[in-house]
Amino acid sequence: MESRKRNKTLFIDKEALATLSMLKEGIFSPVNKLMNALESKKVDETSRFNGAYFPFSFILAPSGKRNENVLKSSQKGDILHLVVDGALNGELIVEEIFPIDKKKRVEMIFSTSDNNHPGVIDISNRLGNYAVSGEFKIHFESTHEVLTKIETAKKEIGATKVTAMMLSARPLHRAHERMIRSALETNDLVVLFLLKPYRDDIFNYEMRLKAIEYYINNYQPKNRVLVVPFESTYIFAGYHNIVLDSIAAKNFGCDSLTIGENHSGIGIYYDQHGRNFYLEKFKEAETTVNIVSEYVYCNVCRTLVSTKTCPHGSHHHIKYKAGFMQGLLEAGVLPPAVLIRKEISAIYLTALFPNRFKSLRERYTNFFPSDGLIEEMTDEKFYLELMNLHQTSSLT
Repeated sequence: MESRKRNKTLFIDKEALATLSMLKEGIFSPVNKLMNALESKKVDETSRFNGAYFPFSFILAPSGKRNENVLKSSQKGDILHLVVDGALNGELIVEEIFPIDKKKRVEMIFSTSDNNHPGVIDISNRLGNYAVSGEFKIHFESTHEVLTKIETAKKEIGATKVTAMMLSARPLHRAHERMIRSALETNDLVVLFLLKPYRDDIFNYEMRLKAIEYYINNYQPKNRVLVVPFESTYIFAGYHNIVLDSIAAKNFGCDSLTIGENHSGIGIYYDQHGRNFYLEKFKEAETTVNIVSEYVYCNVCRTLVSTKTCPHGSHHHIKYKAGFMQGLLEAGVLPPAVLIRKEISAIYLTALFPNRFKSLRERYTNFFPSDGLIEEMTDEKFYLELMNLHQTSSLT
């Protein structure tokens, strides 16, 4: 008898592949599978799966007419090849195909379907009209490698208390540094999850990783701070992102998640529901989240301070606004060292403006003092020497 199983192709992107990988490795526990229609409906209504909290249903509903035709013609038991950028990266055995309400799905993720909301259009475009559930296997090692690195780091120092921090580091600034140091005071190990989004970004992952590694290698106990990639996929894009971050951190082996009070997204919770609602969601998810008060530079205290402990008014405070610092770097301006460590600024600017000082480097001895030794003048060193001149004491 001819087998009813037929091989078809489902085309997904790297973002979906990474999300499926996290699901497979238990990062979204209690969720451990692609949900069918009944399970999806129940989770969206109750925010519960297998008796535990999860904010919305976990489904695979890829967009595109070709994918829709494949799903509509598929039957239980069919094998769907999962193809990413033309390469076979796994397969799924169909359990159920079911239609979804795209608008409702977007509202579950973002708490709005307003196209003026950043991310709503993107999520809408990547959603198809049909979802598929079933057992699957994929080829994507990044998630497993991160789990292994964290477990190894914990064993090497016998860590019993581990906290996670989700960072974009666009750019890594002084307030980030203070948060990391503060977290080290109460934890054996700090795991820095460096966000790795699937969108074009002039502050690319490699540049940001180099900056963080420089900071760790030069200013932190190396065996107590670990930086790992975090696949910041669409599942984390919405209104529940920090709760999902805490769930992911817990399942990666961390005891808590540390975030700043001015973390992007917290304002959404505070504005719409109040702090108590926000903290209640962490409690429901059985996760521990440490919310650190905002750090600012006070020109009276002349150092970084917490807004909760500084006695001086906000008019004396310099806030660490990522957008402002990004703007300086994108304009090619070397930010003041009170905002970003000069060596780190040099890393960003060298990557953003390659070979910017090629002609000047050839004559740099006319600009900068030296030890009398012949040495290569790289762009990074050029920025550092320039900053030294800015900080040279006045002759008067």
